[in-house]
Amino acid sequence: MRTDSQQGRMQEDVCEVNCVHPEAVAQARATLPGGRDVDTASAFLKLVGDPTRLKILSALNTRELCVCDLAAVVNLSESAVSHQLRLLRDGRVVAFRRAGRVAYYRLLDHHVTMLIEGALEHARE
Repeated sequence: MRTDSQQGRMQEDVCEVNCVHPEAVAQARATLPGGRDVDTASAFLKLVGDPTRLKILSALNTRELCVCDLAAVVNLSESAVSHQLRLLRDGRVVAFRRAGRVAYYRLLDHHVTMLIEGALEHARE
C-alpha cells in the first residue's frame, strides 16, 4: 500500500492535464534513431553496464593490459576475465593482439573511452 507521501511524489512528476504538443512530438520523432541502431546501442550499453566488465574497461582505460594483469587488477580468475573479454570483444568494445603467448587487450576506440569516462564522472557527481 502506498503512503500519502509516495502518492504525492508520483503525482508531482506527471502532467496534471492531457496536453500533447504536436510540434514537439514531431521534432522528437524525427530525431529518433532507427530500430537497428537502438538495438545495437542497447546491446552495447548492456555489455558495459555489468559491474565486472565496467571494472575491466576502467582498467583498460589506463593502458593496454594482458589477461593476467587484468585478472590481478579486478581480483578474478584468468578464466573469468577471459570470458568477460570474449563478450566485450564480440560486442566490439575491446580489441586484442597477441605477442607470442600473451594476449593484450585495449579499448576499441575513443567512443568507448568517452563512455567509460563519462559514466564514471557522472557517478562521482
